Amino acid sequence: MSFAIPDDILQAAKMTEDELRLEVAILLYKQNKISSGKARAWTGLTVIDFQHELARRGLCINYDVEDFQADVKTLQSMG
Repeated sequence: MSFAIPDDILQAAKMTEDELRLEVAILLYKQNKISSGKARAWTGLTVIDFQHELARRGLCINYDVEDFQADVKTLQSMG
């Protein structure tokens, strides 16, 4: 699904389309609606650039105990 952002909205917000995409992606990530991978892919940022952007805004990577346990299991299965 795609939708168009009217130019007058971008002008009123004083943002480019890419800047607005980044704002929406980070908002959805912050609300745990999408993963960091999806947010990063949508914005076109590298992993490091996305993490720097989160840090610049005082946000942390969403990583909880369940994520850690899943990573441990994956590493154990790899030997």
